[in-house]
Amino acid sequence: MSEFDLVVRGGKIATAADVFTADIGIRGGRVAAIGERLTKGAREIDARDRLVMPGGIDSHCHIEQRTSTGLMSADDFYSGTVSAMCGGTTTIVPFACQHRGMSVREVVKQYHEAAGPKAVIDYAFHLIVSDPTEQVVGQELPALIKDGYTSFKVYLTYDALKVSDGQLLEVLDVARREGAMVMIHAENHDAMMWRANRLICEGLTAPKYHAVSRPQPVEREATHRAIALAEIADTPVLIVHVSGAEAIEQIRWAQARGNKVYAETCPQYLFLSEEDLDKPGLEGAKCMCSPPPRDKANQEKVWQALAGGVFEVFSSDHSPFRFNDPEGKMKFGLNANFKKIANGVPGLELRLPLLFSEGVRTGRITLQQFVALTATNHAKLYGLYPRKGSIVVGGDADLAIWDPERRLTVTQSMLHDAMDYTPYEGRQVTGWPVTTISRGEVVWDGGKVLGQRGRGRFYSRERSAALPSA
Repeated sequence: MSEFDLVVRGGKIATAADVFTADIGIRGGRVAAIGERLTKGAREIDARDRLVMPGGIDSHCHIEQRTSTGLMSADDFYSGTVSAMCGGTTTIVPFACQHRGMSVREVVKQYHEAAGPKAVIDYAFHLIVSDPTEQVVGQELPALIKDGYTSFKVYLTYDALKVSDGQLLEVLDVARREGAMVMIHAENHDAMMWRANRLICEGLTAPKYHAVSRPQPVEREATHRAIALAEIADTPVLIVHVSGAEAIEQIRWAQARGNKVYAETCPQYLFLSEEDLDKPGLEGAKCMCSPPPRDKANQEKVWQALAGGVFEVFSSDHSPFRFNDPEGKMKFGLNANFKKIANGVPGLELRLPLLFSEGVRTGRITLQQFVALTATNHAKLYGLYPRKGSIVVGGDADLAIWDPERRLTVTQSMLHDAMDYTPYEGRQVTGWPVTTISRGEVVWDGGKVLGQRGRGRFYSRERSAALPSA
């Protein structure tokens, strides 16, 4: 009888700390040994000339989520998790979204019912808090945090989701007392609406004006305000999907002062620009997200901040709405103004290959930084470490085996989400995850989807490593 269920042999192993060559022995879904010349396994994978990295963790994605206007995102928990695993991701942390008047506890129940029968890889949930009533703040959130839902997101924009400064302080206070991480979407709603309404009154309604309506000061002001309120409440925060140099300056300033402020950026701010929104008809809507992509000069500022340690995590913010679909970006027709077009871009499957190709291979970031930004730091920030996010004896055997030389041209037809477009169509990438292993089981191999519906497990989470000890 073999000592190991599976041995991944001879790969170049990369973690957030080290790069070395070794075998990985897997037993019972966990890493049982790391070393040279391990005994033969019941199954073997030859990983020579390959990179072996922790499976990615995407801690910001919207799956089977209904918007406040009634649109359902294109990906359910099956297509979303298949797409993620085919891109080298083995754990996702999407959102259980509370809309006004809803019980957060009931929302969590609904998302479990949606995910459980469909998810192919492992998952956890953040909470979205849009209606922090006394019941929610005083009872539901503390109880849910104790149950392992140790992070939640609040919005400073969108009519149906935004919270006031006072409400944000109440949420931050609960997080401080109970031990949760607060994620903040930082854009000044009133400033954005004032500018958007002026543009529409002038007949400037095309997708490119979405970016014009949300200039960098909109993000800069809200980022500074979120930082200040977090300091007043004495609570760490994470500013999500940071798009531009001006918000980066605020975050860097806070970090230099010793504030516990963390930050995330996404592929759209490295690989898309405001020029992509300026296409004929509604084509620019394919690249609409909030905050919007900035100019090309700004992309370099985001790269510099990524390499310089301002950003803790790199997430997809996968928010999939089909383009040519009456329940997607075309809901209000070809003449819809930018305020009515479904907001968001897909990116689950391409998050890791894009960053590897343009980050690691160009020397902008190291291989260790890549692992930290795409897996390890997510696990630490959101209470999944060391079970997830690294390659350690006793941790889950979640691995992505990469061919670092494989060259591909991105097309929608090669991807596994439920979308009808990708904003990265035609982009050349070098380096691709050829095998994905989830808890010791090969779920993606050589172009074949092997993982079954419902095999993914829900993970309740511990207190964030970024929070003070209880």
